[in-house]
Amino acid sequence: MNVTIYTDGSARGNPDGPGGYGTVIEYIDGKGTLHTREYSAGYRKTTNNRMELMGVITGLEALNRPCGVEVVSDSKYVTDAFNKHWVDTWVRENWRKGKSNEVKNIDLWLRLLKAMEPHQVRFTWVKGHAGHPQNERCDKLATSAADGDELLDDVIL
Repeated sequence: MNVTIYTDGSARGNPDGPGGYGTVIEYIDGKGTLHTREYSAGYRKTTNNRMELMGVITGLEALNRPCGVEVVSDSKYVTDAFNKHWVDTWVRENWRKGKSNEVKNIDLWLRLLKAMEPHQVRFTWVKGHAGHPQNERCDKLATSAADGDELLDDVIL
């Protein structure tokens, strides 16, 4: 099965304010019917990059069998990490950039790598706020979650 996961993250007052992510999963079943699922959650205190990662993680963790997955995101932080093989270098260098700089958000990068394991995943970057319908929907889900009343704690931050 082939699946497309659209994601976006948002943070108000980055890095110390509330944030949220939005995820839209689309797939076509064997009868040619398009199915769409949406996910979002907001956090009291987080960063935009953590929410970008959570959007992808949530989408991948929602899949219940191995799939071919295209992740579509407006986050260069996420897409470049894979398309430019930064993650490979971080893993090889024990999550360090240079001699003294630890990669940020290791907890979420590890969770993302685990969520990717059963799937064949590729990452596609799209320009944000440029009229892409699913990206705009993810942005709406993310900002609504960030502005919501039922915010979670981002315990690693």
